Amino acid sequence: MIKPKLFITSVAFLAFAGFFTSCSESNSKTGGDKSAIKANGAVENTDSEIEEDSAAELVPIDTALYNKKIKELANGDTTGKWPVKKQPYPLAGAILPYKRVVTYYGNLYSKKMGALGEYAPKEMLRMLYAEVSKWEKVDPQTPVQPALHYIAVVAAGDPGKDGKYRNRMPDKQIDSVLTIARMKKGMIVFLDIQVALSTIREELPRLEKYLKMPNVHLGIDPEFSMKGGVLPGRKIGTYDASEINYVSDYLANLVKTNNLPPKIFVVHRFTGKMVTNYKNIKLRPEVQLVMHMDGWGEPELKRGTHRHFIYSEPVQFTGFKIFYKNDLKKAPNRLMTPEDLMKLKPRPSYIQYQ
Repeated sequence: MIKPKLFITSVAFLAFAGFFTSCSESNSKTGGDKSAIKANGAVENTDSEIEEDSAAELVPIDTALYNKKIKELANGDTTGKWPVKKQPYPLAGAILPYKRVVTYYGNLYSKKMGALGEYAPKEMLRMLYAEVSKWEKVDPQTPVQPALHYIAVVAAGDPGKDGKYRNRMPDKQIDSVLTIARMKKGMIVFLDIQVALSTIREELPRLEKYLKMPNVHLGIDPEFSMKGGVLPGRKIGTYDASEINYVSDYLANLVKTNNLPPKIFVVHRFTGKMVTNYKNIKLRPEVQLVMHMDGWGEPELKRGTHRHFIYSEPVQFTGFKIFYKNDLKKAPNRLMTPEDLMKLKPRPSYIQYQ
């Protein structure tokens, strides 16, 4: 059984630690009864339909606007950390920083891993676009890019046939998410990987046919990247900069080979050790890297985690997660709002709701 997530912040000189339910609660049940697919409203489709996704004409970036937008994201920071210096301009068709991504996270097999799997597609999309509308109002100068963030490889509580403690979602599940995304024009999809006792080098190639699509992007979760044979949930996992660079290089090659727009690459984080040697992370024109604040709790706890592990170790862009249920468990028992998140330094470019 997956143990609770350790969510750490700056309270009491980083000595404060609370055990919270994992963002991947019930991972051990993922891959169970496939009737959950129909119950959660997944849509059947064929491989030929999936292959119809094609790249639109790639619009060259406006470098002056790019500079203006990343300065806006820094939100008046005077330390020199933000905006990140010497970052390359992205290739044509880049989403960030021209738009802000707002996404729902989850898995179609589980109602406990996020809104994406908890609600039927039409209701889920209605809820997502209600959040999109809030962001459009709070920051009318930044268009919103709606998205679905699907956990395609899920850390599990049992070893499986190969002893890797992870469940790979079948292609039909991934195809269903792409079909749901097509219900709204212009929506993009993220595929997320929790490697457990496998490795990112082993898991990434399996998703290549999807990552070749212009509307499909990637997330990886260090929490479940286990080292030394430690089982997922026993401790928090980690990725080194070298592993992150491997993924970034892999994506960059796909972009160049297939004439794609830049890929957004999301790395989840809520502790220091989840990402090591961050200064060695390489930035590339083909990839837009988001360090995503993935911890949950009351607003001040979340702000502290963001300050210590996202703000203080700048990479390129930032993200922030809102947990509909877990964020309400302690006083003041409220969710952080778009207005709250716009006060952060830097302002997040990627917002995930679970």
